[in-house]
Amino acid sequence: MALYLVRHGSAGVRDDADPHDDDRPLDVTGHLQAERLSEWLRIEAPRAVLSSPFRRCRQTVEPLAKSVGVEVVIDERLAEGSAIDDVWTLVASLANDPQRNAVLCSHGDVIPDLVSRAQRRGMVVPGKLGCAKGSVWTLQHWDGETFATGVYTPIRV
Repeated sequence: MALYLVRHGSAGVRDDADPHDDDRPLDVTGHLQAERLSEWLRIEAPRAVLSSPFRRCRQTVEPLAKSVGVEVVIDERLAEGSAIDDVWTLVASLANDPQRNAVLCSHGDVIPDLVSRAQRRGMVVPGKLGCAKGSVWTLQHWDGETFATGVYTPIRV
């Protein structure tokens, strides 16, 4: 079992003054990242694909969900600004199913908090840390409290 934490693909420039920033779509690079992500992760046969309700997250994982024949499940706990305890509860509930790979698409404030919490609980990161747009954290070997390993992979286009 593995959990894949995906940061949404490239979506242009954030405009904090825009109250509709949650509807900002992927740009050309973001769509390419979504396709590359789908090509890679469909081999892992995820049985669940969850996303922040933000449009750019949904668009990032829609090609993957389509290719493996599952629906994208929208989960508010993956939205920007979510409380780490709420997101960790979601992650733990998915990790407790050893027969199910899952993909979760979220944001640049949520994913580093999750990785940091897992590291504080003992997760080993053998390579680089990061959270670039269109990147993936592969978390493996859940012991009921944390993951043994976390590997960061940027999606290059």
